[in-house]
Amino acid sequence: MLQKKILQLLESKDMAGLKSLLKESEEMEILQSFHELHPDEQVIIFRLLAKDDALSLFEMLDTDEQQNLLHSFTDEKTIEFVNEMAPDDRVRLIDELPALVAKKLLNSLSPAERAVTNVLMGYAPETAGRIMTPEYISLKRDMTVEQALERISIQAEDKETVYTLFITDSQRKLEGVLTLKGLLIARGTRAHTIGKTDGNTLVGDIMSKNTISVTTDTDQEEVAQILKELDLLAIPVVDSEERLVGIVTIDDAVDILEEEATEDIYDQAGLADITGNEADRSDVLVNGKIWAIWKVRLPILLITLAFAMFSGVIIDEFETTLESIAVVAIFIPLVMGMSGNVGTQSSAVFARGVVLGQIKVKNFFRHFIKEIFVGFSIGIVLGAATAIVATIWQGLPMLGLAVGLALTLTMTIAALLGFLVPYLLIRFNVDQTAGSAPIITSIKDILGLVIYFILISVFMGNMM
Repeated sequence: MLQKKILQLLESKDMAGLKSLLKESEEMEILQSFHELHPDEQVIIFRLLAKDDALSLFEMLDTDEQQNLLHSFTDEKTIEFVNEMAPDDRVRLIDELPALVAKKLLNSLSPAERAVTNVLMGYAPETAGRIMTPEYISLKRDMTVEQALERISIQAEDKETVYTLFITDSQRKLEGVLTLKGLLIARGTRAHTIGKTDGNTLVGDIMSKNTISVTTDTDQEEVAQILKELDLLAIPVVDSEERLVGIVTIDDAVDILEEEATEDIYDQAGLADITGNEADRSDVLVNGKIWAIWKVRLPILLITLAFAMFSGVIIDEFETTLESIAVVAIFIPLVMGMSGNVGTQSSAVFARGVVLGQIKVKNFFRHFIKEIFVGFSIGIVLGAATAIVATIWQGLPMLGLAVGLALTLTMTIAALLGFLVPYLLIRFNVDQTAGSAPIITSIKDILGLVIYFILISVFMGNMM
């Protein structure tokens, strides 16, 4: 298995052997293995590929993987890659990038590539015009077979596909379609019949006039369904005047059908658009009337007020502990405050990740588990340090142990809540900006107090 060989060579740091392995491997094998590798490993593999192979692989990746790779590039390398991408793939990537990054990339493109990209981006999202590529081969009906083949040989390297050819008139109006196979068969038949290829067979004589096309405003899912149902490799896209302006290929159709199927699943789960309402909600909180702001913020604060009262009940329950070991109270603000800082950090990481498109529904739980581990690892380090300081300061090892463990557990819980609470608020269509911090703080305080006092009771019960 290629992935296993790649990992073995990476572990042994045999870059020469890895480069040789990649050179000998099939493109689809590399792609399949690439998906299973860690982002850091993906960067190494990508940099070892030949330039043309790297570009081909890059265009087959989903936008999340493309963006991860772009972050590892220098600005010069990023511009070079985006410049050389197929226009439709480039537009799809730019659509997923943050606005400032997208604008920077667009401005850095060559004039010709920028013009092509701007044309595609001028069409409505999720239409044939937005996903089509202008890189197709067009022929004229009065061309001979030999002339057509000569044009194909000259243009093939820069075109999306050469297997489906389109015949247009002088006004670029679509007249017919022809496959490369049909063109080659026509030449072979002519040569077999008269003993030579004299080039007199015309494209117009062998093209199919029964051409199926879509318009620039046709929904992308409809385009993909047509390609799938008719088993086509490409379908022409025409404007309102029936002029050929681009084509949509079967590889784009496969991507679209996968995206649409995923969106349908998320929609049924109520997760179709995570960030769609954020702009409107922000406008209400910043520019709305007082009563509208109250409507969003007051209910959350009333809920957290109830949580705060419950925290008071917990402290009251452990009043005996506080009276018996007064020093216990010294560390309550520390445990609550440090865990609160972690919760704030985690929720900020989540919010920025959502806004930038780096955290999506499909990869939320991977990031969620990672954040729990981050909170736990930070908790261990700071908990251990706090335990040592508390022990030396108060001369009570059991107190230090209780404080250290409490800090570790509460920081882990705070990191968990920092991701989970805003995610659930978005999931249930509640404004996470107004609700995340108060709810995270309230739940964390209650659980933190319970954990802290239970640990104090366990480790210092003989002193009460």
